[in-house]
Amino acid sequence: MTDFVPVNRALISVSDKTDLIPFARALHDAGIELISTGGTARAIAEAGIPVLTVDSITGFPEMMNGRVKSLHPKIHGAVLARRDDPSHVAAMEEHGIKPIDLVCVNLYPFEKTIQIDDVSDADVIEQIDIGGPSMLRSAAKNHDFVTVVTNSRQYDRLIIELRENDNCTSMDLRTEFAAAAFSRTAEYDAAISGWMSRRSGAKFPNVLDLSFIAKESLRYGENPHQEATLYADPVPRGASIPSSNQLRGKPLSYNNILDAAAALELVQDLRDLHPDSMPVAVLKHTNPCGAAIDNDAAHAFSKAHAGDPLAAYGGIVAFGGMIDEATATRMTEECSFLEVVVAEGFSSEATERLGARWKNVRLIEAGELRRSSRSEILYRSIPGGLLAQEQDRHLPSSADFRHVAGPAPDEAMSRDAELLSVVAKHLKSNAVCIGRDGALLGAGAGQMDRVAACRNAITKSGDRLGPGSGVPVAASDAFFPFADGPELLIDAGVGCLIHPGGSKRDDETFELCEKRGVTCLLTGVRHFRH
Repeated sequence: MTDFVPVNRALISVSDKTDLIPFARALHDAGIELISTGGTARAIAEAGIPVLTVDSITGFPEMMNGRVKSLHPKIHGAVLARRDDPSHVAAMEEHGIKPIDLVCVNLYPFEKTIQIDDVSDADVIEQIDIGGPSMLRSAAKNHDFVTVVTNSRQYDRLIIELRENDNCTSMDLRTEFAAAAFSRTAEYDAAISGWMSRRSGAKFPNVLDLSFIAKESLRYGENPHQEATLYADPVPRGASIPSSNQLRGKPLSYNNILDAAAALELVQDLRDLHPDSMPVAVLKHTNPCGAAIDNDAAHAFSKAHAGDPLAAYGGIVAFGGMIDEATATRMTEECSFLEVVVAEGFSSEATERLGARWKNVRLIEAGELRRSSRSEILYRSIPGGLLAQEQDRHLPSSADFRHVAGPAPDEAMSRDAELLSVVAKHLKSNAVCIGRDGALLGAGAGQMDRVAACRNAITKSGDRLGPGSGVPVAASDAFFPFADGPELLIDAGVGCLIHPGGSKRDDETFELCEKRGVTCLLTGVRHFRH
């Protein structure tokens, strides 16, 4: 076997017909005989390019609504036969099999089909390609002699190689394209496996089979001495960082991805809570240091950034909608430095303005912040195993709050209580946060005791807890075991406490609130985040 092998016959069968005709014409003009199936053969013939149909070679028609067409020894034998093995050559001669030197296949659009709203299972199943992956694997296995093409982006590279090498391809190109073919079939099978698994009603199967695709190698993990890679779900069910589009900036780091994912999840919750408002979140080390809702995106950013401008430096900002030029201008005027900005989308003017202000800022277009109606299962690896749990999709509702002490809340206080409860849910435990007027003022996160979390939230809020519009509201992700934390919050100016309740000493907190004229509300739902 030599490094370069000639291409005399090519089989083309593609669902995505991008650039099909120029590609087929270039092969025909090079004297290469074309074989094709179904719609691909019709498209090539209608363009006036000679093409043989698969059924004319196999002697069997396409049948069963196209489920059976290329699975035949005269096709797979022509692809799999080693040209340097006398027994293979003899078998081809005996059975009238003529070698196929090039296989160009892209697969049924399974991944696109499962993204269609309300698509039926039957329609999805018909988009599971059988013959295509088989041909790709056959050609890739026999890449010593066969060139395999899986994507229209490879067409130009192949044609140039053929023209420069007298209709031959090099081993380097065949090996590279074969690896791409195996990657594509693995990705395709992972998408099918993921979809099939999710059809099951079992949330936690006895045997867990996860299929994720390596999307990109990262410079390093949490620290420079740790290697890292990003894996993507081949069947994403909503907006996510791995499935988003990066418009500009350096590649995302491991820590950027963690922070951006946490920020995106928070604004998704806030938008679900108040669909008519623009939510904005600022995160640092996966903890919200700023969060706000407002009818105007620029105002929402200002309120969120004011939550903790110091922590926001070098942070991650997420918007629950589009970023226009006015919002981008406000961001560049008020913020010193941002690492990552996540949004549904960016106007061209916003992209230009943000890029001019911060050369390396990563702008991540997440698309519509749609979510599956079903909570995802989240996995966390530990040495020797992994933990699995449902995603915490519970959202607070003022209609469900239990008023247990102090004045009854008005509409503005209830709205702030909802917002702060969501923020507390996204802070690392133990967590307490304070805010008012639709914005976070200060947070205490990841503390070993709740009193320390209260102190940190008060310190971060600073003099903004003083007189002003609206009543400061403090939310806790779990109950207050004693009344000492609530007393610190009330002494600092908090006028409403909202927490799950459930402590043996809840009555002490209720009595304190009643005595001090502070509203106390219970959610009944704990939101630990470790």
